[in-house]
Amino acid sequence: MTITENTATASTTPPAPAARVNYAKAAPKAFRALLALDAAAREGLDPALVELVQIRSSLLNNCAYCLDMHIKDARKAGEREERLYLLSVWREAPAGVYSAKEQAALALTEAVTRIGDGVPDAVYDRAAEQFEEAELAQLLSLIFTINTWNRIAVSTRKVPGIG
Repeated sequence: MTITENTATASTTPPAPAARVNYAKAAPKAFRALLALDAAAREGLDPALVELVQIRSSLLNNCAYCLDMHIKDARKAGEREERLYLLSVWREAPAGVYSAKEQAALALTEAVTRIGDGVPDAVYDRAAEQFEEAELAQLLSLIFTINTWNRIAVSTRKVPGIG
């Protein structure tokens, strides 16, 4: 094999899998209901916290579409790059990068996203200490919603950067 052939072979990547059903068009009532739930879930929550939760869940669910969208949204909203870079390892981040409230929300996000392991009392109690009951319910709604969006995007092969 020549160097040219080797280079050509090494740079060839398989084509991306074809997109599947357009969920918004195929199930418009369910899609609109989910949009309404998403809007309701955000009410009263700090917008920066909303993006952190959505990014963390999208990381855990391997949802490139939602990850791309929420990182862009967080940047537009003024989120610091350091916080975005460290989000996948937030527990190891230097003190002060994430507040105690954000850490509690991220731990709850992980537990709810990985629901097969249950939500440990210590994780729930930590979140309950940081959030008033109504705000905690909003946070849970947000986590439920982003997990649903992740599952839609992954199942239908939504392409990052494309609506």
